[in-house]
Amino acid sequence: MGGSLLSDKEPNNRLIVVSNRVPSPKGAGGNQGGLAVGVMNALQKADGLWLGWNGEIDGDNNAQLSHYDFDGVRFATFPITEHDHKTYYTGFSNEILWPLFHYRPDKVEYSRESLDGYLRVNQRFARHIKPLVEPDTRVWVHDYHLIPLGYYLRQTSVDAPLGYFLHIPFPPWDVVRILPEYEDLLRYLTSYDLIGLQTEIDLKNLRDCMVMALDARDLGDNVLEVEGRRFKIAAYPISIDVNDAQDLAKKGEQSATGQRLKRSIGDRPLVIGVDRLDYSKGVYKRFQAFERLLENAEHQRGNVVFIQISPPSRTDVHEYAQLRSTLERVAGHVNGRFADYDWTPLRYLNRGYGREAVFGFLRQSRVALLTPLRDGMNLVAKEYVAAQDPEDPGVLIISHLAGASWELKDGALVCNPYDIDGVSDMLEQALAMPLEERKLRWRRMMDVLETNDIHNWSQNFLAELMEMKLANSASQ
Repeated sequence: MGGSLLSDKEPNNRLIVVSNRVPSPKGAGGNQGGLAVGVMNALQKADGLWLGWNGEIDGDNNAQLSHYDFDGVRFATFPITEHDHKTYYTGFSNEILWPLFHYRPDKVEYSRESLDGYLRVNQRFARHIKPLVEPDTRVWVHDYHLIPLGYYLRQTSVDAPLGYFLHIPFPPWDVVRILPEYEDLLRYLTSYDLIGLQTEIDLKNLRDCMVMALDARDLGDNVLEVEGRRFKIAAYPISIDVNDAQDLAKKGEQSATGQRLKRSIGDRPLVIGVDRLDYSKGVYKRFQAFERLLENAEHQRGNVVFIQISPPSRTDVHEYAQLRSTLERVAGHVNGRFADYDWTPLRYLNRGYGREAVFGFLRQSRVALLTPLRDGMNLVAKEYVAAQDPEDPGVLIISHLAGASWELKDGALVCNPYDIDGVSDMLEQALAMPLEERKLRWRRMMDVLETNDIHNWSQNFLAELMEMKLANSASQ
């Protein structure tokens, strides 16, 4: 997360970004997620502060904020208790909201204890933020862990512009109302001035829920009114820093790690998947599609290599430990069936790599196979496109259930991840695609990324947040 600091700071305008976790300076060279890359630029340009949980467990419910500076941004962090971690983070956030918002109600493990913890920690966030808010402060809250935060800030008389961005999908009405307190959850969202979502589908789903559950009035231009309060909902598809991605990819390819991969692959075409270990990513079906390719295309045996990188996550959740075992078993099955003494078709890597290394891997890959069963955006798809050599670009295969497919559909091969035969056929098409078609498809996708990069994303959101706050103030 490199970047300069103070040359273009906005005068007299402070920004507080709030998220569940904040990036640690110790891991700054690692594989930071889309949220970290997405907001650092905005914070560097403003008098910015990033507040959130530091990832540590502490028995003290009253622990104060710890402050540090890194890369031109001030950070304020605090620990949470073991009980709050179990209820707020593991429980409500990741065993209830995560599966529900990814259209998997069968995996929801609801309890009132988890709800209590979720609300309690959101109240604690509000208490930490309240003293930091000044007359010119804007507050930008991120993701599903902190939906009620805006409500609790309003309860403490914070009148600052409040923006909220949801990085994961927002499900339809019939899925949302599986949650016992769904009306309260929606009402919490009305405390924000601007709610950002990834796609037009998410936008439609949220609007429908507001109308059905809270009798929201649609005032036009994506402005809704609930119980006298007006707020705007809009789609802001998150993106990447294209120049940074290109630089990282070139460095990664030439690095010792990149050259080691090149030697191990030789002249064979490389297929790559990069996903955090999660059931929403569709890796199990992806392995099945690759196995089907080897069944049907004998000329690919001994030739194509598939590398799947899946860093572990939420290791304290049983579902994830079970998924890891399943993927290890399937990878072993595929290799046991097809491998030869000089060729291992499927390399399943259950570990993380630094950003430079990953971008170098992406640049060397003829095909990116990204087939989530549901995904808010999938920034790896955009990173893959930006990482390519313009003279010899690879092919992106993306699930039509990933938000990125809407922006990249004119250049990518868009698949249904549940169609094993279809994904297998698409893999064969991608591996055989001639250079001129690959260049044409890549250029179409790059045009999208260069038009809507991460800097435009944050600038557009924050500008619209101020417009909506001013409109609300004028109407009061």
